[in-house]
Amino acid sequence: MKHLLLRLWLGLCVAAMLIPLGVILAALGEFDAEIWDFLLEFQLPELLKNTAFLLISVGIGVIWLGTTSAWLTAMYDFPLRRFFFWGLMLPLAMPAYVLAFTQLGLFDYTGPVSTFLRDNWGWEQGLPDIRNRWGLAAVMSLTFYPYVYLLSRNAFGSMGQRALEVGASFGLSPAQSFWRVALPMARPWIAGGTVLALMETLADFGTVSVFSYDTFTTAIYQAWFDFFSLQTAKQLAALLITAVFVLLALEQLSRGGRRFTQAGKAQQQRRKALSGSRKWLATLYCALILIAAFILPLLQLLAWIQQTWHSHFNEALWLHIWHSLIISLAAAVVTAAVALLLALAKRILHTKGAALAARIATLGYGIPGTVLAVGVFVPLAWADNHLVAWLGLPEGSAVIKGTLWVMLAAYIIRFLAVAYSSAEAGLERIGRSQEEAAHSLGVTGWRMVRRIHLPLLKGALGTAMLMVFVDVMKEMPITLMTRPYDWDTLATRIYTFTTEGQYDYAALPALVMVITGLIPVILFSRLDEKKHA
Repeated sequence: MKHLLLRLWLGLCVAAMLIPLGVILAALGEFDAEIWDFLLEFQLPELLKNTAFLLISVGIGVIWLGTTSAWLTAMYDFPLRRFFFWGLMLPLAMPAYVLAFTQLGLFDYTGPVSTFLRDNWGWEQGLPDIRNRWGLAAVMSLTFYPYVYLLSRNAFGSMGQRALEVGASFGLSPAQSFWRVALPMARPWIAGGTVLALMETLADFGTVSVFSYDTFTTAIYQAWFDFFSLQTAKQLAALLITAVFVLLALEQLSRGGRRFTQAGKAQQQRRKALSGSRKWLATLYCALILIAAFILPLLQLLAWIQQTWHSHFNEALWLHIWHSLIISLAAAVVTAAVALLLALAKRILHTKGAALAARIATLGYGIPGTVLAVGVFVPLAWADNHLVAWLGLPEGSAVIKGTLWVMLAAYIIRFLAVAYSSAEAGLERIGRSQEEAAHSLGVTGWRMVRRIHLPLLKGALGTAMLMVFVDVMKEMPITLMTRPYDWDTLATRIYTFTTEGQYDYAALPALVMVITGLIPVILFSRLDEKKHA
């Protein structure tokens, strides 16, 4: 009976993932000539061109920024290296759409930089306009390069000085060793980080909206909310999710069977000290990246807040903060609970089927928020219509639609992978012998979970809830598309202000979000620094 309940639970988790996904993919078979004629003539060529440009340019940008900064901090000693080792992860605390509107505010024609150049240097035109595809690609590269930085830094650190030593034995310079030895060895890690960055690029909604740049995510939103065509939104969502699956398949093929053995700790600590101008160039290079991606935007937010503090710090802001906190906390607690039960079911059953079920149930993190919003809304709306008819409620009534339950369901599916990875890692640290000892004392079932697992998993579950909490706080498309009417959060208010060009009024909610995101980034970065010090 116990195993039957566990299998039913796994089946429920898998169904929660596959039903929205199936609804979207089914749209590929629901051919509507009128819709496809419209898409082919007016939208698809532009969307495909824009998406391809972003994937190529952001891919090049994150690879360059991530690998070069990782190579410097992992392999060399130079001034402020210890700070940059974890500090280069700070841009992860700043949502891409926040970096987007701060960069526009800084470098637009009326921004402080162009104004300074006009007033003091006579540059009448100011800086070149960055409100274009190249500016967008630069912003996204600065936001997402930490994915490549973290993975490639760990790969380079594991190599120790072996890459340089192997290169030197063949008469290669350090630069040649980097290109011809280190990069090929680290390619699986670099590819993994790049794919994560590109998936974020495909899923992005807020940043491209700030730049008024049409992609599949903005087209899905417009089809649903501007043209009131859920069918068109489903068709576009199906194409986008197909692109995500193709990207994942290409990433797996690029990895191949490449592996290398991790070096010992002694080798990891052997970094080469840079001297002369090289050490200051390394410091300057890392500093410029961090200044552009985090410090300068943060200073701009603070400057805007100083200007709008008295007029914007009001009851409405407190309400938006409260909405963000309560929905983020609810999503964090429920998602962590679901992840724990999923990890326990996989551990107890200990079968290939259970492992596959857990894998399927946690696919949601790779699905763009706009796609998931459509996929969750359609089946829940169908169920809601039948429930209204069954209860005999007046036509047009709703039980589930337009409530927080729809938004919460989408959050759980989207971020279950984040909580599950932490819960599973925590369970792996609990030995089977501890469970067997408890079982011999008559502690079984829920009593074992309460008395053995939960006390030992406090740290892992706390980490899971923290990560989900921060992700939900920053999530924009799901919130915009599934929230109840007139129920705003910090993310939706930022969207409203930025679409109206009121960047200064978006600064205060953006700063609250950045501060919230800093907590896990600093915590995990410092822990990682101690591990590699």
